[in-house]
This record gives sequence, structure tokens and C-alpha cells, in this order.
Amino acid sequence: MSNLVLSQKEFTLFKHYIYDHLGINLGAQKIYLVQARLAKRVKQLGLVSFKEYYDRLSNDTSGEEFAYLSSLISTNVTSFFREAKQWDFLKTYSAALAEHPAKKLRIWSAACSSGEEPYTLAMFLDTHLAKSGAWDIKILATDVSPRVLKAAQTGTYTQKACAGIDPVLLQRYFTYESQTQSFRIDERLKSMITFREYNLVTGNYALFKEGMFDIIFCRNVMIYFDKPTQEQLVKKFHTLLTKEGYLFIGSSEALTDMKQGFKSKGASIYQKV
Repeated sequence: MSNLVLSQKEFTLFKHYIYDHLGINLGAQKIYLVQARLAKRVKQLGLVSFKEYYDRLSNDTSGEEFAYLSSLISTNVTSFFREAKQWDFLKTYSAALAEHPAKKLRIWSAACSSGEEPYTLAMFLDTHLAKSGAWDIKILATDVSPRVLKAAQTGTYTQKACAGIDPVLLQRYFTYESQTQSFRIDERLKSMITFREYNLVTGNYALFKEGMFDIIFCRNVMIYFDKPTQEQLVKKFHTLLTKEGYLFIGSSEALTDMKQGFKSKGASIYQKV
């Protein structure tokens, strides 16, 4: 049991399953990563092989095991105020936005992980959008992993996670809880955000209305998808954005061959045209 080895045949089974259900394209070199991440789960369930786990996963109609697999395979690396140049751009955007008569803003934080991104958005808008209290602001935060969503919904973060937050913002928007040595975000900001489990690859996009989002954040996600999946996702984002809405992606990503309908605004920022 201590020497579980993922065979090439077993890896191929998981590779196809993960691609079909998560859109993540695993190269041959990822066999050892998959083995390492799944081995503990196989042992937890008292199974004797990866094939036995694959059968359990495939036959699970509750969706619970798929949710567990999603948490194991997904890479949940995030932080507050990540990609500084994008927030600099948003400062200019929020200044222009202040003159908008509708006073309504809809944002989607796709693949929000443990919540740092949507909470950053809430802090940013409260700080930089003039008379933000008079605005109707709603942030949808989704992720495929119920485990990270559960953590996000608590709005509680370690001192290490909050280390990069400006001390003024930390004092303004967080309460320090000495018993757990953690910081809890303000309830007013939490009320701006709705957390939901959603799969960007297999999810039902009919749930959304065309042109419903002013801004979509989908950062450091598409790098795990192959080109066809990326193209499909970008087209869906284009449909869901308002006229001249913005799409923010990760600094290691680009819409180089998929820019139809978008124009680059710099720093992995694209505007719908």
C-alpha cells in the first residue's frame, strides 16, 4: 500500500477524465504529479489501486468524489491585490466609472479559489469608486472546488495571507481575532459577494444573461487548458460581457490568437469591441 504506483494505462484514464470534466490538459510529464496528489486519497478510502479509485470516481453519482478530485488536481495559488498593474489600470477605470449614471456594476471572479480576488475587488471598489455606497455592486465568485469555496466564504485569512495588504486597508476592512491569530473581513464587503460552485468547462452558461457582466476576472486558469478549450471560454466571456466590458487574465496568459472581439489594453487586460 505504501508503494502505490500509477501505471501509464491508469494515468491515461485519469488524463481523459480530468480533461473531459475539468478541461485541464495534462501532459505525459504530469504522471508523477497525478500519482502524488491521488495516492493519499486512494489510501484514505482503503483502496488498493488507482484503477479501483478511478472506478469509484466514474461510478459516483453524488458528485462528491468529483468535487474531491477537483480540489486535489486544481492549483489554488492566489493572493490579495495580485497583478499590481491591473489594479493601477482599474484606478483609472473607476474614476471614469464614477460618472456613469446607472450606478450599477456586475463583476464575475471566475475561478476565485480561496476568495482573495473577489475580496480584493470589494476593498478596491469601496476605496476607489466615488460614493461607492450609492452603487449597486454585485460580485459573483465561482470555483470548481467546493473545498476552497468553503474557505472563501468564511472570509478569514492567516497573517501570512494578509501580509501583502496595505496596513491601512487591513485595519479598515479586517478584524483581527487573537484566539485564532487570523483576520476576518468586514461583513459589509462580504455582502457584496455571492460564492457559487461552477465549472467553467462543463457549466451551464444558459444560467447567465448575455452582456450581464461589466468585468470578468479569469486569471491564471486558461494556462491549464488546451487551445480549443481556451477559445470556447473566451467566446463565452465575450458574450457575457457588456459592450466595452473588460476581461482580466493572468500575466502569464495572452489572447494572442483569440483576440477577435477584444482589443488589448495592456497588462493582460482586454476590452470587448
